[in-house]
Amino acid sequence: MTPLYQRVAFIGLGLIAGSMALAMRRGGLVAEIVGTARSAETRAIAAEIGLVDRVTDTAAQAVEDADLVVLCVPVGAMSAVAQEIAPYLAQGATVTDVGSVKQAVIDAVGPHMPRHVHFIPGHPLAGTEHSGPRAGFAELFDNRWTILTPLEGADAAATDRLTRLWQGMGAQVDVMDPPHHDLVLAVTSHTPHLIAYTMVGVADDLRRVTDSEVIKYSAAGFRDFTRIAASDPTMWRDVFLTNKDATLEILGRFTEELFALQRAIRRGDGDHLHAYFSRTRAIRRGIIDAGQDTDAPDFGRSKR
Repeated sequence: MTPLYQRVAFIGLGLIAGSMALAMRRGGLVAEIVGTARSAETRAIAAEIGLVDRVTDTAAQAVEDADLVVLCVPVGAMSAVAQEIAPYLAQGATVTDVGSVKQAVIDAVGPHMPRHVHFIPGHPLAGTEHSGPRAGFAELFDNRWTILTPLEGADAAATDRLTRLWQGMGAQVDVMDPPHHDLVLAVTSHTPHLIAYTMVGVADDLRRVTDSEVIKYSAAGFRDFTRIAASDPTMWRDVFLTNKDATLEILGRFTEELFALQRAIRRGDGDHLHAYFSRTRAIRRGIIDAGQDTDAPDFGRSKR
C-alpha cells in the first residue's frame, strides 16, 4: 500500500498523538513519523518506547519537510506553536489539529499559516482519562467520529487526503462548520465534563460522606463521574475558556432542566420524573445502537 503521507510531524506526544502514530503504523498510512513535545521527559519517553520514528528537540525541527503536521497541544498553546513552525512549513503541507474547540483554534492558528500550506482543523471524538506518551493505543479511533472543519475555500484534494487518513485509522469522518462543531461539543462533551468536575467536587465537600464511603460505593454511579473528571486539567481549562459562549448556553439549559426536576421531586410528581427518565433512557439506547458504546456492565471499557 502506498502511504498517504511521506512524513507526519506531531507537535505534542500525548494520548491522541500516540494513538494516531500507532494507528498510522497499523494501517501503513505514512512512511515516517516525527514528533516533539515541550517536556524533555515526554520526549525521552517517546524515544524510549519507539512511539515515533524520530524525536526532535523543537517543533521547528519536527515540521521540516513534513507533508502533514498535527498540532496535539492544548488550545491555549496553539498560537505560540503555530507562530514557531510557520517559517519552516513545507510547500503544500497540510496542518491540522486535534483540539476539541474549533473556532478558537482557527483564530489562534489561522493568522500564522503561510499561503503555501493547507490548514484543515480537525477533532477526533475519542479519548480516555489517561494522558501522556504511554497512554496511546492503535484502536482508540475505531468506529469513532472525527470531525473536520475546513475553512472556506479549502483545497478539496487536501481535505480528501486527510479524510482518507482518518478513515484508514478506523474513524468515521464528518464535516461541520466551526461554530456548529463548538455547540455540538458543548452538549456532548464540554458540559458533561464540567458537571462531572462539579459532582466530584460536591462529594469532596460533603463531609457527612466519608472518603472511604465515596471510594467504596463509587460503582453506584460516582465511578463514571470520577473517570471523566480525571481528564487532563490543562486541556479542559483551555476548553472552557475558549468555548465559553456555547458552554454557558448549554449550562443555562441544564440549569433549567435541573430546576424542573427539583420541582418534580419536591412535589412528588412521579409522572414527570418517569417521562423524563424514559426519554433520556431512549437517548442512551440510541448511543449504544449507533455503536458508540456498549451496554456491558463496565460500559465496555478495557481495564487499561
